[in-house]
Amino acid sequence: MDVHTAFLHGDIDEELYMKQPEGFVIPGKEHLVCKLNRSLYGLKQASRQWYKTFDAFMLKHGYKRSHADHCLYTKRDESGSSIILVIYVDDMLIAAKKRSTVDVLKKQLKSAFSMKDLGGAEHVLGVRIRRQREQHTLYLSQEKYIDKVLDRFCMADAKPLGVPLQPYDKISKEDCPKTQ
Repeated sequence: MDVHTAFLHGDIDEELYMKQPEGFVIPGKEHLVCKLNRSLYGLKQASRQWYKTFDAFMLKHGYKRSHADHCLYTKRDESGSSIILVIYVDDMLIAAKKRSTVDVLKKQLKSAFSMKDLGGAEHVLGVRIRRQREQHTLYLSQEKYIDKVLDRFCMADAKPLGVPLQPYDKISKEDCPKTQ
């Protein structure tokens, strides 16, 4: 899922003023400023205000925020099945065992925010996602990201090694640490 104009959803916690936008200046009142009631793109606190708005929405709907990663939300439905939502700025991944559980969350999100359903994820943050539904397996790969890093450091043509040692390196028990 992708949130349209996510940063415009945040409410402002403090008094903020801005110059009148170009093209919207009222003749004779050029000296006046505009008081912001909602967040705008370009504000330093825009992303934080968006996150606070989204977080409040998720908690209100019974989701629990992970203590380890505040971008991860989980909830168990009435049948005991889990649903997981991960957010990165304005992009979300939703996972659940039942399609109907995902559809309920999508409907709730769309009722509060202008969103676009991007379908099944194939790439996210440099990770390729491949599913084999028949075998109930999910594969994650960073092959393209690794290739990109190798290109960046001019190592795309480097010879790969099975282990990070040179063939002539000799290791023995004597190389092991003797104390904790």
